[in-house]
Amino acid sequence: MTHPHSDIVRHVASTPILLVASDFDGTLAPLIAPHDRAAPDRAAMVALTRLSRIPHTHVGIVSGRGLADLRARLGAPARWELSGSHGAEVAGEADRPMPGEARAQLRELAAVLGSIAAKAPGCMVEAKPRGVAFHYREVADEHAGSVVGEVTALAARFPALVMRFGSMVVEFLADRITKADGLRTLRHRTGATATIFIGDDLTDEHAFASLSPSDAGVKVGQGDSRAQFRVGGVEDVARLLALLAEEREAWALGRSLTPITAHAVLSDQRTLALVTPAGRVTWLCVPRIDSPPIFAELLGGPGAGYFEVAPVDPAGEPAREYDSDSLVLRTRWGTCCVTDYLDCGGGRAFQRAGRTDLIRVIEGTGTCRVRFAPRLDFGRVATRLAVREHGLEVQGSSDPILLYAPGVRWRIGEEGPHQSAEAEVDPSGGPIVLELRAGSANDRPHFHAESQRRQATQRFWSTWAGSLRLPKVATEQVRRSALMLRALVYGPTGAIAAAGTTSLPEQLGGQRNWDYRYCWPRDAAMTAAALVRLGNTGTAMRLLDWLARVLERCESPGRLRPIYTVEGRDLGPEAEIGGLSGYGGSRPVRVGNAAALQVQLDVFGPITDLIALLAESGAPISPDHWRLTRAMVEAVEARWQEPDHGIWEIRGERQHHVHSKVMCFHTVDRALVVHDCVIGRPNPAWEVLRDTIRADTITRGYNGELNTFTGTYHQSHLDAAALSVGLTGLLDVRDPRFVATVDAVDTHLRSDATVYRYRHDDGLPGREGGFHLCTGWLIEALALTGRLDRACELFAGLARSIGPTGVMSEQVDAELDMPLGNVPQAYSHLALINAALTLERLGAVGDSHAEASVRRQNGARS
Repeated sequence: MTHPHSDIVRHVASTPILLVASDFDGTLAPLIAPHDRAAPDRAAMVALTRLSRIPHTHVGIVSGRGLADLRARLGAPARWELSGSHGAEVAGEADRPMPGEARAQLRELAAVLGSIAAKAPGCMVEAKPRGVAFHYREVADEHAGSVVGEVTALAARFPALVMRFGSMVVEFLADRITKADGLRTLRHRTGATATIFIGDDLTDEHAFASLSPSDAGVKVGQGDSRAQFRVGGVEDVARLLALLAEEREAWALGRSLTPITAHAVLSDQRTLALVTPAGRVTWLCVPRIDSPPIFAELLGGPGAGYFEVAPVDPAGEPAREYDSDSLVLRTRWGTCCVTDYLDCGGGRAFQRAGRTDLIRVIEGTGTCRVRFAPRLDFGRVATRLAVREHGLEVQGSSDPILLYAPGVRWRIGEEGPHQSAEAEVDPSGGPIVLELRAGSANDRPHFHAESQRRQATQRFWSTWAGSLRLPKVATEQVRRSALMLRALVYGPTGAIAAAGTTSLPEQLGGQRNWDYRYCWPRDAAMTAAALVRLGNTGTAMRLLDWLARVLERCESPGRLRPIYTVEGRDLGPEAEIGGLSGYGGSRPVRVGNAAALQVQLDVFGPITDLIALLAESGAPISPDHWRLTRAMVEAVEARWQEPDHGIWEIRGERQHHVHSKVMCFHTVDRALVVHDCVIGRPNPAWEVLRDTIRADTITRGYNGELNTFTGTYHQSHLDAAALSVGLTGLLDVRDPRFVATVDAVDTHLRSDATVYRYRHDDGLPGREGGFHLCTGWLIEALALTGRLDRACELFAGLARSIGPTGVMSEQVDAELDMPLGNVPQAYSHLALINAALTLERLGAVGDSHAEASVRRQNGARS
């Protein structure tokens, strides 16, 4: 038999992020008199608690009661979202100021209502934080009309207040805010993709009216309503919530998502591929890392393209490992093995030729199934397959693409405008080589044997990794992170991408999905600097050459953009790809990045720091490097006093970000190091500029009341980027103001083993995860301020965020221990490298916490 509430539940149970919101009186608690004896129904509370524990499910209460009263009656867990006073009060947000006139009229009105209540038995006056309520539930029917008439007549006398009617109550409020506003605030805070709101009162109609077609409004009881669903009473609400919890739990258990960091990375320094634990290529862009994908199942499901090789009857779960210190991947199922790599055997000449070869080698015994389903440009271009003598040619692409697969018999299937191919092969007679050639439709054999190409690719990576100077802290993790950073280098130009993917979410199911496949000069310089600290200078030299070419096209150094394509061009407009479900329902999927048009004045600091690091390492500083250094100082001198969008690329008005000011200081401070190396004498003008920026940052960025540096001048919100005041040397690490800032970040922005960028509302819906770069900064700051044990403890948590093949995402959901954001994320890998080097430098080698972190991480690999 169908449950009477099934229609309601089906409407919202499978949304990516669900907000379950309700009024209190008449929905969760029976309407009783006197009003102050109301208590929530136990079964409803059990169901709500159960819902709040389901991933990506939020519970919210929007009530006319004051926030403190609501808290006391619910005893609600901290994760519940509470809004009181009809939306005027929101838990966790500052109280909005009450106009003086409204405050005075409330006091006068309360006295008047008190005198009316004294004459009419059964009435009660309730003082609220932002209003006053007149209850008449127990007034005799024959007197109720005259009492209510006398009360409502007061509205004209108190024009600063808003009168609203509820269930046997008349309220006068200091705010024109309604429950619709409160519900919108909770939706914004949670990033909900659908909301169910349950209400019984006239004041709940505002909330019902704000709902969208994907939401569910549930009216409790009789009477006209804008809600599309209806239940009888509080007991029905409890049953509805219990059913919703049951269905939502089933939905959560049934989701089949490969964790972001469970993917393995392949690279040829032109592009990058992701491979699932089951041997499925679900992401590959050609011909460049920032080109449209040919496989995008990662973001759009099978219909967006994939390339699968797996046994028909697998013997247990697959096991994966890279061949030594390389990006040659082996996936094993019992006696069957698939080896995957992007061919790097041709070196830089091969990269410049514009050719990418994805090679998949099937070895061992047993029948394997191959499924080849390319989809050009996220499946927006019809993708057809032509059978050639030795393989399949992909038709519809502007560049030639061919799957070289001699001897394989394909079955071609129609899937709408696209075609896919499937075959079964048996490697018992010898290895079967599948070679996806992007940039060539030649179906003749390659002039080098596959074994030679594999060995050359292995050497390409392992020889480079073997040249690094690795710390004794987390040696293997640092080596693998360095390889991930090198995988992001675009070989033909020397640019470095921020990550290899687009639109992997910062909140699962939410809208915080960005395209990171481009080169941010700031991120790239920080990446190259981490590699310089490991003894590799070649990556930095090539990046600086790329930057010099980019700067030549700028009208002035100060107009250096925050983002460029890996070829050094300006980005096109940011766009959304319709029709794709997104990873875990996280929409929209975006290409391009609007932050390219922002002003980010922190970009100059990391570039100059990189040149200074090269100088300090003994690398030759060329005239081009010296010109680049001077250009960065020129840019700072011209623009350091301007507001900007900052490192976090806030999509709002420009502000004076403390981190940006610190980076302007850092630009000049590090330029003085380069000046000394090249010129060999002081530069008084630069010294004055540096000291002026330092003084301004300290004076305006430090909040004496809070005893901490904040995110922006003259504001109170904390920002982990403020740790830069000590990490760059703007303040001595022993300065009490820096120590206090470290304490503030550790206390207010840290959650267990991760650190958030900030906690304030950035204008985007939902909440992001903890940010690995910020965790790395705090590790260094704790160590530098003498708290090495605590730093090592936090480093252990950062190490646990590394995936089984060494991949790190941008962020982590601290509650669910779920990786979030694009991969492999340069910020995260460089943060781990820098933190490990700082811990070693400050004596953490042999420290129990540092050793424990490595042991735990190695245990996770086995």
